[in-house]
Amino acid sequence: MAGVWSFHCNIKGLESMSKRKNPSGANNQNADFCDFLIELSEYEKNVTRNIHKFNAYRKAAGVLAAYHKRIESGDEAKKLEGIGEKISKKIDEFLQTGKLRKLEDIHQDGQAKAINLLTRVSGIGPVKAAELVKSGITSIDGLRLHLDKLNHHQIIGLKYFEDFEKKIPRSEIQEIERKLREIILDLDTEFTVTICGSYRRGKAESGDIDVLVTRPSLKVSEGKKKRGETLLKSIVEQLKESLVTDVISIGDTKFMGVCRLSSEFPYRRLDIRLIPCEQYHCAVLYFTGSDVFNKTMRAHALEQGFTLNEYSLRPVGVTGVPGEMIPIASEQEIFEYINYPYKNPEERNM
Repeated sequence: MAGVWSFHCNIKGLESMSKRKNPSGANNQNADFCDFLIELSEYEKNVTRNIHKFNAYRKAAGVLAAYHKRIESGDEAKKLEGIGEKISKKIDEFLQTGKLRKLEDIHQDGQAKAINLLTRVSGIGPVKAAELVKSGITSIDGLRLHLDKLNHHQIIGLKYFEDFEKKIPRSEIQEIERKLREIILDLDTEFTVTICGSYRRGKAESGDIDVLVTRPSLKVSEGKKKRGETLLKSIVEQLKESLVTDVISIGDTKFMGVCRLSSEFPYRRLDIRLIPCEQYHCAVLYFTGSDVFNKTMRAHALEQGFTLNEYSLRPVGVTGVPGEMIPIASEQEIFEYINYPYKNPEERNM
C-alpha cells in the first residue's frame, strides 16, 4: 500500500513542478537554491530518467523551501534531513560563484533543452519527448507540424500549450469553484466538491485544478463501474454546457480535460475524480499535498503502525500485512489516529 502512495507522489511532483519553479512563494528564503535543485530534478526526470536523483533533488528543494531562515553554507544545509554531501557541495558552489557548472553544461546541451521543453506539453512524458527529439523535433513550432506523431491528449496539450503554461490566479479558481459547485449540486444537493492541490493550501496561484467529488451514497462496495461511469459522465455533460471545453479522457472515476470561464480567460487543465465516501478524507489529504508533506506523514504513519495512502488508513499487523480499512469521518481523524499534530492545509507547503 505504501508503495502506491510513494509512486503517486512522484507522479504528482513530476506534474506540479515541471512547469512551475520552486514550491516556495514569497516566504521562501532559499528560493534560488530551490530553483537550481528543481531544474536539476527536471533534467534527471526527463533526460537521464534517474528517478532516485529526481526524488533527491525534489526532496531537498522542499526541505529548503520550508526552512525558516536563509542557508549560509553547505554544512548548514547538510544538517537538514534529505540533504547529503553532494547537494551541500552544490549549495557551496552556488554561494561562491552564483552558478553551477553542472547546470551550465546542461544549458549547453541542445538535446537536453529540447527534451525538457517538449515534456512541458501536457501528455508528453520523457520517453515520448526523447523519441520526438530523436526524430528531429526540437521546438513547439516544430511539433505543431507533426500532429500525426501525437495522441489525443498530446494534441490537446499542444493546442493549449501557451495557456497551460500560465499560472491560474486564486480569484479565477474561486470563480471556477463557484460554477462547479453550482452545476454539480444542481444535479444532486448531497454532492461534496473539494478543489485540492496548492489552491487548498492557500497559494495565490496554481498550475491546474484538481477536483474531488463524492456523495454519501457513493460506496466502495457498489463496484467501480456501477458507482462511477454513469455518474461521472452526467456531471461532465452538465459542465460541458458552460465550463468544460475539451475532454482528454473520461473513465469510471476520473475525468481529465480543459475548462474556461469565458472568452476573456485562458484555457485551464481540469481533473475531476469521483471518490467513494469511505475514501474521501484520505483522498482530500493526499491530493491537497504537498508531496513532501505527504511523504513525511506517510513515514510517520508507518512508525506508528499504520499504512496510509490516498485510499485508506489501515493498521499494520505483526506480520506486516495491512488490516481492515479504518472508518474515517474527517481529515483531522487521520492525524489523530497516527498521533501526528494537525496541520491546516496552509501549513502543508513543504
